Amino acid sequence: MCVRLLYSFIVFFILSSNQVFSQKAAKSLNLFTINKKAVSSDEFIYLYKKNHRDKEGEFNQDKIEEYLDLYIKFKLKVEEARQRGMDTTSKFTKEYLGYKEALRKPYLPDNKLVDSLAQLTYSRMLEEVKASHILIRVAPDASPADTLKAYNKITDIKKRIEAGEDFGTVAINASEDPSAKSNEGSLGYFTALQMVYPFETAAYTTPVGDLSKPVRTRFGYHLIKVVDKRKAVGEVEVSHILIRSGKDRDDATTKRQAFEVYDRLQGGMNWDELCRQYSEDVSTKDTGGRLRPFGVGAMTSVPEFEKTAFSLLNPGDYSAPFSSQYGWHIVKLERKIPVPSYQELEASLKSRVSRDERMQTAKESIQKSLRSKYKFTEVAETKRQVMLVADSALQRAAWKKPENNLQQLTLFSLQGLPVKADKFFEYVLGNQKANKLLPSNYFNQLYENFVNASIEGVVEQSLMQTNADYRYLSNEYYEGILLFDIMEKEVWNRASDDSLGQRNYFNQNSAKYTAGERAQALIYSSSKSESITLLQNLLAADSVVKDSFLKKNAIRFEQGRFEQKDRNVLAKLAWKPGLSKVELDGISYLVQIDNILPPGDRTFEEAKGLLVADYQTYLENQWLTELQQKYPVKIHAKGKKYVLEKLTNAN
Repeated sequence: MCVRLLYSFIVFFILSSNQVFSQKAAKSLNLFTINKKAVSSDEFIYLYKKNHRDKEGEFNQDKIEEYLDLYIKFKLKVEEARQRGMDTTSKFTKEYLGYKEALRKPYLPDNKLVDSLAQLTYSRMLEEVKASHILIRVAPDASPADTLKAYNKITDIKKRIEAGEDFGTVAINASEDPSAKSNEGSLGYFTALQMVYPFETAAYTTPVGDLSKPVRTRFGYHLIKVVDKRKAVGEVEVSHILIRSGKDRDDATTKRQAFEVYDRLQGGMNWDELCRQYSEDVSTKDTGGRLRPFGVGAMTSVPEFEKTAFSLLNPGDYSAPFSSQYGWHIVKLERKIPVPSYQELEASLKSRVSRDERMQTAKESIQKSLRSKYKFTEVAETKRQVMLVADSALQRAAWKKPENNLQQLTLFSLQGLPVKADKFFEYVLGNQKANKLLPSNYFNQLYENFVNASIEGVVEQSLMQTNADYRYLSNEYYEGILLFDIMEKEVWNRASDDSLGQRNYFNQNSAKYTAGERAQALIYSSSKSESITLLQNLLAADSVVKDSFLKKNAIRFEQGRFEQKDRNVLAKLAWKPGLSKVELDGISYLVQIDNILPPGDRTFEEAKGLLVADYQTYLENQWLTELQQKYPVKIHAKGKKYVLEKLTNAN
């Protein structure tokens, strides 16, 4: 039931689009009408050009009139499919919407969204930002009261800092990020894709030395102080020797051992040998201590390590021993890796941004602009009443329409046209899924999705009105699916399944199915010449060839009566009884001709391959005769003259 309701909602927009198409087509010169439905000259011209592109000699009157005859027959079949309601089934709707979704993409505002987000992200990757922050936590689904409380708190903190209080001191005392107690809110340097998107955007758009506005992320509200911006340094690849501290070893002992290793390095001892002997990083000690390349901000838990690694200038340089929470390190620079070009990163960037929350944020921005463009106007009181009918049944996907007068109230309007609450209720019935959200939150989520879907319907209609390519392609998909469905029902399946009809057709047309001289033969083939040789030896010795032997040796075979023209291999051998081996196009063949049959009639079974195709044509022609009587066709002289002039002068 839910699926049917969902389809009915979507079909509403499809039918609207097709009505727009008909209205638009009616403005151009009509070429012909079928069952009083007009087909425009422009539609025919568009399709003729499309289907005869780069075909010389096709733009003459004879060819155009031949195509017109075929096109009228096509439209007759489509009209019959419409009259049967084949464009209202869930199967048709699902297939049509699948095509339409792909067709719409190049025309929608977010078509270039991934490209633009990838380019924006790359431009940010060329710069690194050093910033500190203060966090006041609030959950993404917090109540309005809790959200306001957190916002007021971060706003008060901003005022204190703007009045002269030290940012670091305030961060220690007020930030709800636990690390602020030790780092005064400092995040060091970072680049794009290392912070949540709203935070990243605020950091990159706030000038150095300034304080951002309160920024909402999924963690809460942030206040960001931008300390510095610099050109991105890219990545570094380093090796290290680690002497761990802690447990039964005090820091002084660890430090002394690290400096002993350092002294040996300066004395000329081999890095790899010292690493193997002294490093306590078991995952890298046997490979020279080599680590994967990393960029700025990738080692926030060991800032000393990151700072030292990036301070080394030349490959082969190594640092003096330094300490971190893990112990004492000596780091050697292997190579510096500049930020790659956009072309090198394009594929991975597009993949990342398409999964990142920046994609959703950008889509929300587009939806906001579309609401403005298409004059989305909400009726606040109706929405308030509608939201009150949310209940716990939504969590089980078992919500039902309320039985009151609410359905007929206008929920919102688009371009001045009202959308009733009942349409939203139908949408809920078709889209609700089991969930753990608060019913009110989930109902509002469904409402927002419904609004977006409704706007997509208006965008669809706008495209149908203003873009000829889109309009004609959309109609091609629509009619093409209908043609396939009705041809399958009326011709293809009938021709294949109607054995009695096939037999009657064969009896009435047996003269069409005579054959020339034929061979009663077995044809064996394999890509392995040695397999065919083995088979040849068996047959020459009159041995029985078992299916298991053929399968084991990858040998295919077919048996029957063949004319010489039926198989290319038959033209390569003597046309007489006997056993012949032939090599053709990389395949080895062995042909056993038992006897040669004189020309004569084919049996029903022998003719069946050709017969089914002929019977299809017979059924189709019969059916078309019925359709021509059922749906009157009128060709308009002015429209035809216009088409001929346009097309004969087009090439």
